[in-house]
Amino acid sequence: MRFLSGLSSFYKAHRLLINLSICLPPMALLSLSIGSTHIGIMALWQAVVGVGDPTSRLILGLLRLPRLCVGLAVGAILGMAGAVNQGYLRNPLADPSLLGTSNAAALGAVLAFYFGFSARFPICLPLFAFIGALAGLLPLLWFVRRHNDPQSLILGGVAIAAFSGACISLALNLSPNPFAAMEIMTWLMGAITDRSWNHVWLLIAPFFLSLFLFRRTAPALDALILGDDVAASLGFDLARLRWLIMAALAIGVGGAVAVSGAIGFVGLIVPHILRPFTRQLPSELLWPSAIGGALLVTLADILVRLLPTQNELQLGVVTAFIGVPIFFRQAIKGVGAMKSL
Repeated sequence: MRFLSGLSSFYKAHRLLINLSICLPPMALLSLSIGSTHIGIMALWQAVVGVGDPTSRLILGLLRLPRLCVGLAVGAILGMAGAVNQGYLRNPLADPSLLGTSNAAALGAVLAFYFGFSARFPICLPLFAFIGALAGLLPLLWFVRRHNDPQSLILGGVAIAAFSGACISLALNLSPNPFAAMEIMTWLMGAITDRSWNHVWLLIAPFFLSLFLFRRTAPALDALILGDDVAASLGFDLARLRWLIMAALAIGVGGAVAVSGAIGFVGLIVPHILRPFTRQLPSELLWPSAIGGALLVTLADILVRLLPTQNELQLGVVTAFIGVPIFFRQAIKGVGAMKSL
């Protein structure tokens, strides 16, 4: 009886996380089975154990399983990054792109494409994305030292995002041939199509390291609800917290952008959808947002394959169509709250 009571208490405390985790395996199986060639559950199992149709084994092992792994990892990084950003900035509309991280990482990757480094040395793509994300965040650290408040950080991030976007447009404009420009443009829309195990290996280190760093911010994010001064009086080093968040964003978002391109709105809408099911504490939103982000990207990737289009849509297009209405609804709520003051 005591064991059942403890199990019930554990479920109540982690209900959201458990429910999301239960949804993940069926969504993963659906993603593995859907495509131009349908693979049933039994055929999936036979492919996993190494028997059955050789074609199904090749499709699963070389195409769909790496694609699924990349989608889950990218979604988890972006979901938790959005939750951390919203907790730190105390702004429900914050996501990695708000601080310019996604645009700066995309700029770094575009430079790798533009100068041909990615074709000759594949490791240059994630490396340039990391460097771009870090280069976009360093001016913000200098800016925050002079104006230490979340609003100033947001304004600085918008400026970095605009500058990175302008540089990307310049690279497209000066692209030596239309095929290179098309390749860059297609990559910028975000996709996990035709990803291989090489992309999975590139993403492993950023995935685990960024989630570990994001998770370490949880106690300080809870304290920040009471304000910067109270959090500092409780013993939290806010300067160290900024560095921790910036490093995690550079590593995680840089890695995600390097393998999947710029997939927007995941870090914005996932924490927003899940927040009502928590006690409004940022720490309670981190892991659910990671799993929710993985679910959202996997669902969007399934929709990409199901939609009856001549050419497969880019993943970033689908997440944008999902995210814009939610963003607009949240913006209307924010305007209504300001008018009521």
